[in-house]
Amino acid sequence: MSELSAQTLVEEATLDYALGEEASALDKLKQALSLDPGSFAALHAQAEILFSCRRFDEALEAAEKACSIQPDDIHIHTTLSRIWMEKGDKESAERHGAEARRLSWKEELKEPPSSPGGLS
Repeated sequence: MSELSAQTLVEEATLDYALGEEASALDKLKQALSLDPGSFAALHAQAEILFSCRRFDEALEAAEKACSIQPDDIHIHTTLSRIWMEKGDKESAERHGAEARRLSWKEELKEPPSSPGGLS
């Protein structure tokens, strides 16, 4: 196998996961993280795959690392909310869910409102 970038490995892992090959996907994400330990995309993908495999403690670890890299990412807070809910910590789940909503509203406020009739 030729030298692969962390991003290429994340993309390949995503495809593997979509094809139902969770073990291969997780292996590729591990490789991606060995190349780039700070890869938000790899950590977030790892958290989501581990979550779907019901490996909640490992998913939480990956998601928390990803959140420390991009604390203003809506999707990672949603992931954290889902993980905490499965782990039975409703308070933490609600805190991350609220943060995801706050970040979403913040993004909405950045967009200029469209005028009636679709004219800008």
